[in-house]
Amino acid sequence: MSGFFNSVNLKKELCMGCINCIKRCPTQAIRVRDGKAFIVKEFCIDCGECIRICPHHAKEATYDSISIMENFEYKVALPAPSLYGQFNNLEDINIVLTALKMMGFNDVYEVSSAAEIVSELTRKYVAENEDKWPIISTACPTVVRLIQVRFPNLIDHLLPIYAPVDLAAINAKKKAMEETGLPPEKIGIIFISPCPAKVTAVKSPIGIEKSEIDGVLAIKEVYTSLLPFMKKSMNKVEDIGKSGRIGIGWGSSGGEAGALLTDNYLAADGIDNVIRVLDDLEDQKFDKLEFIELNACSGGCVGGVLTVENPYIAKVKLKRLRKYLPVAGTHLSSDESNEAFWTDEVPFEPVFKIGKDMKDSIKKMARVEELCTKFPGLDCGSCGAPTCKALAEDIVRGVAKEGDCIHILRDYIHRLSDELSRIDSKR
Repeated sequence: MSGFFNSVNLKKELCMGCINCIKRCPTQAIRVRDGKAFIVKEFCIDCGECIRICPHHAKEATYDSISIMENFEYKVALPAPSLYGQFNNLEDINIVLTALKMMGFNDVYEVSSAAEIVSELTRKYVAENEDKWPIISTACPTVVRLIQVRFPNLIDHLLPIYAPVDLAAINAKKKAMEETGLPPEKIGIIFISPCPAKVTAVKSPIGIEKSEIDGVLAIKEVYTSLLPFMKKSMNKVEDIGKSGRIGIGWGSSGGEAGALLTDNYLAADGIDNVIRVLDDLEDQKFDKLEFIELNACSGGCVGGVLTVENPYIAKVKLKRLRKYLPVAGTHLSSDESNEAFWTDEVPFEPVFKIGKDMKDSIKKMARVEELCTKFPGLDCGSCGAPTCKALAEDIVRGVAKEGDCIHILRDYIHRLSDELSRIDSKR
């Protein structure tokens, strides 16, 4: 897709040319050429798996530094609910929220608060759109992007409602403008994110024209800055939190679906599991499910690569935090009912196509199959592509050659050596 932003990048100087990343990438977006990996941007869905798997730390996520706060006169923090699961022995979310204000933010608007509004809207949408069942959550940008490029038949099943973070940004900016009288450009809405895909969703939003988020900080960067302020805030905790069990539950897998108050749902986490579910859904293997919640990261957002805590431990921490909270602390208003739906259609982006049209694609696919019969079928990755078929597709696209396969190269060298030996023996 032309102009699409990617938040996962390669640090070439650290890359050792190993093939760990090409084997783990769910969309085969990485190749190793000339001893260095490179990311095929249009294939990348910013899941962050390559960041997680790279032993040399050669993959990195793009996000803003804390200094971005200096660009605005009035700063509002949008903490993701997964942030609360990063801290040991946390008994009150207000300690974190107060610490954020002590850190330099003028106000805090919980993403979990907006999540409760989205949950209400989703319940209504699911009830009124039975013809679109199962409806697929759009809270995870990686999943939305994956469906956009690989599962076009499922686009109509996407939930056309703002992700909680985008709704939180709209509400936070509106609130700040009313309270301060400042113009929007002087107000910075800063999201504290668990994953790089959220950065991509801000820079290249899907379903909406523009995000109201002005900057994205990584949880792992904010975490170390917050700890000393949390100790100070223990003595003067402000009552800031407005979300309940439903909103906080969105931080881990199953929380969004559980908020729909129905048992007729499926929740899956981990990118491999997500792809299996989408494959089965496209093959119509699910019958009469109302809702499907999919999270690219294991454990849900608490498993994002920009977090610091083990996702399953963080999930337990969130469960404990929710225990004594009300079911919900924020409720839907009539204004939000009208403003929380997508304004743009989600187009299919056939980035994996080989030919320029159907006839050309059939011809090139035949060539791919022909090439695959020449390769050993080991999927060893030594050629720099994750599979023999991927190498064949690269050759057809014109970005690789048959000699990249070491087995074909070895056979060629042996034939050449035999031929030279015969020529030499005739002299």
